[in-house]
This record gives sequence, structure tokens and C-alpha cells, in this order.
Amino acid sequence: MKRKNIKINNRIDRMLELPKEVYSNVPKITITGFEEMVIENFKGILEYEDFFVRINTHIGIVGINGYNLSLENMTDDDIKVKGKIESMEIERAIDDN
Repeated sequence: MKRKNIKINNRIDRMLELPKEVYSNVPKITITGFEEMVIENFKGILEYEDFFVRINTHIGIVGINGYNLSLENMTDDDIKVKGKIESMEIERAIDDN
């Protein structure tokens, strides 16, 4: 059943020319310089300190290290992290299939 849904989603993508993050839960991460990061399609905030942020997405956890980090412009779907971003790591969720 999962393969059938993937094929349908691929057809929709080609027909409508929509980016995948628009019609799915796949996160989109946009980094501007070393001072701003926007994560679209996030699930929640797991940990927040001024030097470390962990954000849960539908495909894994995004960890951000830096200084003076702050969370801004949060909506139900996206979040902005500002500050001196030093590094980012992605911990991919384990797929049960």
C-alpha cells in the first residue's frame, strides 16, 4: 500500500509541479549565512538552550549548535532559529518498514 501512495504522490508532483514539502510532511531547511535557519514542517521542540536546539521533524531530529540561539516566528508548520549557528546535525528516524 505504501508503494502505491508513493507512486500517486510522484504523479501529483509531476502534474502540478509542486515541491514535495508542500504536499507531504518532509521538512525543508533553509539556512541563511551562519545566523538564521528556518525549518518548515516540524513536529515540535525537544530541547532548547541558548547554545543548543533540538527540533523533531517527521523524518528525524535536527540538532543545532551555536551561541545566543533564539526561536522566533514560530507557527504550526515552521520555526526560525537565530543566533551564531556553529553546526547542524540530522539524526534520521528509524523506518519500521
